[in-house]
Amino acid sequence: MREKMGTNWVVLSYAVFALLFTKAAAKIITTTPYGFPSSMIIQPAAEQQNDQLSLSDKASSDNQLYKEKFFTQILDHFNYNPQSYHTFQQRYLINDKHWGGPTTNSPIFVYTGNEGRIDWFAQNTGFMFETAPRFNALLVFIEHRYYGKSVPFGGNKETAYANSSTLGYLSSAQALADYAAVILDLKNNLTAADSPVVVFGGSYGGMLAAWLRLKYPHVAIGALASSAPILNFDNITSSFSFNNIITQDFRSESENCYKVIKRSWQEIEETAAKPGGLEILRKSFKICKNYMSTDYLEGWLGTAYTYTAMTDYPTPTNFLNPMPAYPVKQMCKAIDDPKTGNNTFEKLYAAASIYYNYTGNAKCFNLIDRSDPHGIRPGWNWQACTEMILLTDGNTEDSIFPASNYSYNDRLEYCKSNYDIDPRPTWIPTEFGARHIHRVLKRFGSNIIFFNGLRDPWSGGGVLKDISKSVVAIVAKEGAHHVDLRFSTSEDPEWLRDVRKREVHIISNWLSQYYHTSADFS
Repeated sequence: MREKMGTNWVVLSYAVFALLFTKAAAKIITTTPYGFPSSMIIQPAAEQQNDQLSLSDKASSDNQLYKEKFFTQILDHFNYNPQSYHTFQQRYLINDKHWGGPTTNSPIFVYTGNEGRIDWFAQNTGFMFETAPRFNALLVFIEHRYYGKSVPFGGNKETAYANSSTLGYLSSAQALADYAAVILDLKNNLTAADSPVVVFGGSYGGMLAAWLRLKYPHVAIGALASSAPILNFDNITSSFSFNNIITQDFRSESENCYKVIKRSWQEIEETAAKPGGLEILRKSFKICKNYMSTDYLEGWLGTAYTYTAMTDYPTPTNFLNPMPAYPVKQMCKAIDDPKTGNNTFEKLYAAASIYYNYTGNAKCFNLIDRSDPHGIRPGWNWQACTEMILLTDGNTEDSIFPASNYSYNDRLEYCKSNYDIDPRPTWIPTEFGARHIHRVLKRFGSNIIFFNGLRDPWSGGGVLKDISKSVVAIVAKEGAHHVDLRFSTSEDPEWLRDVRKREVHIISNWLSQYYHTSADFS
């Protein structure tokens, strides 16, 4: 067994969303999945930089999707200390192409920004753009504080991220208050006080959308929370759930594919222990000559399997990296290819290339690339050390990864070392409610759609059953991470079209009910 990698080794637990071996096995180091909620701590990126397109397939390169605006936001909504009144510029994106205007009380659709640049999320949330004409809706995408261009302390990231004192204003509660303030101010400026607001979000953004509806029901009449693992806290969801779903995704495509990956970890370890073993591994996986580590190689492979399972979309995408339709199936085809015979490393390299090098442009893979194209670090590191303690690290004996149990102590050690703080793993369920969610939301919640695709590892922590007539769960057996929010294509399967039709129908009913009750009070 190898020792921990000094101060650079950290325990990873969502998600960004997740592979942790116990002390009896080697450690897989992974990175936070871009755009996904995760309690994983972000290491130097183990991904190869691909020539990623900055826009989704339907987003125009001349940026006709939105206009960029800024709102002067207060630093601290909940205290009255002198510094609480400091302000920063919070970015939001707006599209009024189809808005019917305030005279008709046309609706406002708001995206609650995730842990990254808001333009990236806007460019991958085609559902809102495609739905706006039907409802004559104004579209607004609000950037999360401390991400993108919405950085406090004069936009100085070095100051904002300096220590726990300046990072202490980064939390989900502050972000929700930000969104409420932006929405109310925007409605006031547009003289649109009676225009109903529906909030949308995917992954962490979906969690925020649901929580905003619950915390600020006077601000939003409803929420579409896609792939929002609001139950992935404090042992409410099993820590084995996440990797169990990844395992099932691959195993459902091919038993041989599953077995090859499962036994590969031992083969990598055994090869690394031989004289010249690291060089054999480096050449087998075309790793760049600047750095080679078995831990990072295993993390590089584990990252590919994890992200591919999350984004196992039925159409080609470039959300994380350029990938084909049904990428898990394509990975397993590569592993099962008889041309590779019994060469495990050749099989794994071909599979990993589906995620890292589908364009064929990469010549080698840099395991210590520190690039952060979507602006996730270091904000998410802080959130993963404070309140976003999502449990994803457990692996059963049948897991595609080596068997392991979740360990909170490693997380605690990292957070104490880097920020001198203790995580608060029970705070999110305390603040927003998670235990006995069906009983609780049935009593006071309303107008929330929870979408989950069961091929998404995060679905295990999602709401999978209807709670009431207006708090509903839409579950797609073949769905992946917030696939419903993506731009539609002519290749979309019927089940995905049906999901979106149902979501539109439910939102239409919310709006009809709003206009009907508004007429009663006028």
